[in-house]
Order: sequence, then structure tokens, then C-alpha cells
Amino acid sequence: MTLSSPEIFNSDQGSRFTSVEFTGRLEALGVAVSMDGRGRAPDNIFVERLWRTIEYEEVYLKSRETVAEAGESLARYFHFHDTERLHESLGYRTPREVYFKEGRLRLRD
Repeated sequence: MTLSSPEIFNSDQGSRFTSVEFTGRLEALGVAVSMDGRGRAPDNIFVERLWRTIEYEEVYLKSRETVAEAGESLARYFHFHDTERLHESLGYRTPREVYFKEGRLRLRD
């Protein structure tokens, strides 16, 4: 699998995204940091939708004992989300297929 980094990472101004640890990692990878204005959730609607999906399909359904288990669970879900889960808005393709221009357009049965 080919790994890549985005050119820009856009987020809200939540503390997890404004921390020096987080922004420093992005900058070290050469990723430009972009943040929406305060209280502007609609500016970042795609990320908001992604987190809603993760919450309802993964987080709320499973119990975890440790932070490490939660991290592993999220890593598995993101792999599933990006490589196996078909997205209607992407023509029933996976984000990986769209990003790397793989696969074919799937028609709904």
C-alpha cells in the first residue's frame, strides 16, 4: 500500500487540533495547517460527518478498557472505512479507490 500525506489539513480550533504536538507533527510532514473560524462547524462539514460516522459505527457500539485498546479499535475502523466500506457519495467506492484512482464505479443493486 502506498502511503501519502495531504497537502493541507483543515480542522476546527479544538484544543486537540491546536496543540503544538499535533500541529508540529503536521508541519514536520510538510502538511499545511488550516483552521476554520470559531463556531464555524459548517466550514468543516466533511470532517464533522466523518466523526459522526465513526461515533455511530464504532465508538458507541464497543466498550474499551484502556486508551491503547481505543486507539487500536479506531485504527481498525479507519482501515475498514478507507479500504472496505462503500460510500454512496463516492459512487459506491471506497475512499482509497477514489484517492488512488483504483477500482470501478459500482452500480447499486
